[in-house]
Amino acid sequence: MLLSIIVPAYNEINFIEEAIRCVSEAPYDKEIIIVDDGSTDGTREVLNSILNAQNSKPESIAQHSNEIRVIFHKKNMGKGGAVRTGINIAKGDIIIIQDADLEYDPKDYPVLLEPIIEGKADIVYGSRFLGGPHRVHYFWHYIGNLLITLVSNMFTDLNLTDMETGYKVFKREVFEGIEIKSNRFGFEPEITAKVAKKGCVIYEVPISYYGRSYEQGKKITWKDGVKAVFTIIKYNCLSR
Repeated sequence: MLLSIIVPAYNEINFIEEAIRCVSEAPYDKEIIIVDDGSTDGTREVLNSILNAQNSKPESIAQHSNEIRVIFHKKNMGKGGAVRTGINIAKGDIIIIQDADLEYDPKDYPVLLEPIIEGKADIVYGSRFLGGPHRVHYFWHYIGNLLITLVSNMFTDLNLTDMETGYKVFKREVFEGIEIKSNRFGFEPEITAKVAKKGCVIYEVPISYYGRSYEQGKKITWKDGVKAVFTIIKYNCLSR
């Protein structure tokens, strides 16, 4: 089993090195695909230095190290665009999305992967609302997530508790016949609508969540919430 870990990153200079370290420590046969989405804060330079260090290792060491692949977008395309790039080049049997800001902890990989490894699920969503430890933060973000999940469930007939979660794990074959079109955070409702139509078996598991503040670089806003509702309607009602 090869695990492809896709890490979309935009202006994450304060987190990217730690994120790579944490993901690299996950005890799986894996490839790490980092998609720099047009960063302008020095993230690209950090990634280039990591690549140079990896390429300079002696062959005897490099062949036993984690494969880190970095793709640089010339301009910012949004999270959905970065994830789409990563999926298109991923080689793994299982694909996991890992945000670069470490709001989500790679130590949760075992619980996320278990339903797929045991053959029970095609997709696993890590829910922030099923009892895992989490930072107490932003009441209206919490309410917004619940409302968007409710609207999504009404159209997909699923009973998810956290459709907008950044931790989603997929069998590779899930993406056969599915084209991701959304940029920014529209990826979450779009992929949920499409896998629901496809009849995929979806599990939810509790995860820890360490939400960051806007001062720490949080990017999603209420405007993305409004766009999510329109995305739900678009891919559930207006697209085949």
